[in-house]
Amino acid sequence: MFFTLVIFAGLILLFYYNVQQKYKYFKIRGIPYAKPSFLLGSGAPLVLKKKDMLRHIQDLYQTHPQAKIMGLFDFTAPVWMVRDPDTIKQLGVKDFDHFSDHTPIYTRGDVQDMGTESLFGNSLLLLRGQKWRDMRATLSPAFTGSRMREMFELVSECARSMVEYFGEEARAGKRLEYEMKDVFTRFSNDVIASVAFGIKVDSLREQDNEFFVNGKELMNFRDMKTVAKVLLMRMFPRMMIKLKADISSAEMNAYFRGMIMDNMRQREAHGIVRHDMINLLMQVRQGTMKNRKEDLESTNAEFAAVEETSVGSRSHNRVWSDNELAAQCFLFFIAGSETVSTCLTFLAYELLINPDVQEKLYQEIMEVERSLGGKSVGYDQLQSMKYMDMVVSENLRLWPPAPFSDRYCAKDYRYDDGQGTRVTIEKGQIVWFPTTALQHDPEYFPNPYKFDPERFSEQNRDKIRSGTYLPFGIGPRACIGSRLALLEVKVVAYYLVKNFRLVRSERSMVPLKLKSKMIGMEVDGGVWLGLEARN
Repeated sequence: MFFTLVIFAGLILLFYYNVQQKYKYFKIRGIPYAKPSFLLGSGAPLVLKKKDMLRHIQDLYQTHPQAKIMGLFDFTAPVWMVRDPDTIKQLGVKDFDHFSDHTPIYTRGDVQDMGTESLFGNSLLLLRGQKWRDMRATLSPAFTGSRMREMFELVSECARSMVEYFGEEARAGKRLEYEMKDVFTRFSNDVIASVAFGIKVDSLREQDNEFFVNGKELMNFRDMKTVAKVLLMRMFPRMMIKLKADISSAEMNAYFRGMIMDNMRQREAHGIVRHDMINLLMQVRQGTMKNRKEDLESTNAEFAAVEETSVGSRSHNRVWSDNELAAQCFLFFIAGSETVSTCLTFLAYELLINPDVQEKLYQEIMEVERSLGGKSVGYDQLQSMKYMDMVVSENLRLWPPAPFSDRYCAKDYRYDDGQGTRVTIEKGQIVWFPTTALQHDPEYFPNPYKFDPERFSEQNRDKIRSGTYLPFGIGPRACIGSRLALLEVKVVAYYLVKNFRLVRSERSMVPLKLKSKMIGMEVDGGVWLGLEARN
């Protein structure tokens, strides 16, 4: 018995020693770092539900205010946090070939190990290396300004339907008080159904429609089965690959894949053309996709230049399987729905507590309405609204849907800050760009917790330091759907503020408080407000 206890104690000490050695990673290299908690690393406040994600990232960022780059630990794995805007641009744009991938979810190897049957594993978010470059080049034409003009009516139809629903409720004598995250989740669900899956659903009037219910189940990442599956993928990737495990269930994969493939077959049989993602994927599959000159246009000059030089040519010889194409629609449901609904929820809150901003936005909307002469607002009119853009930009600064961006070091990188710090970021290391911390740093944004759209006025926008405002990421790996997301947000803001005044209700909580959780941004008690018809 004594000998057994000695062996057991020895194993515990050895385990403890190994963990502590891992926590010396940055100390050995002379890099300042956030002190880790045993086994939980730098994420202890999140795991123990003491902080929300935004506050946690900001607090880590502040532990070494003079450092350009610092260290932290994801449990026991080292993570490099880049604090300096110029260094972020260097790694995210100029030296993109070293940091071209996101952190692997399935395996440290190439995600192609998952095969071609995984929907999530073959989505643009998880693809790596040349396969990612080819898919990015394939999808890029779908998100240019010219394509947004074609998709505008689909998005606008969903927004008008939502506002009409509120009008119907008012005429029926119902009290217009809503939890806005639920409302905007249903709206974004309908947009994705229309734009990415080619079907029409109405999730406000038909609360339990099949597409919304299945999508809600798909997005339930807090389900214990899903959490356990992800942990097993990280701990035993080869075994899970052999078992053909996927984050989403086989039933969900079959449902969404079948919906896309059936839609394609119906369009081919009846010659149906609709300006959405399904149409683009059909063109890709049939080899009729044309790289139109106007598809290269971009209001973001940096994005266009970087994409052409770093991502590579838009033409390639890769032939995509039906599943690989369907995976991209699947991704836009996962990424697009949550991002847009979160952004709209916080925008509604800010308009609620800043009635002067809401009124100024309303006046701009009415100016546009008068210029239309009774016609419906179009893509170009919406894009020309300067104050609308200022309001949405400030909302994304104050409440970035993604608190940080991550990159995976694909090959050893020699970092030199020009001030004596020279260190190698090794292949396989993870790098974070702390979006929320930069966007709340008073050095870059004075009085950072004040909602002030004037930061993004024509007079002030040029004063914003490049590399400090990153709501959609940076470089070629930035969010490919940012234009569509902004379009959705602006269309909803236009129709909602045009028809209703956002006011406090009995259930409105001001100031709001974020829940302390590891994933996502969720408001404790929800964002409740009332709507008063303007006419």
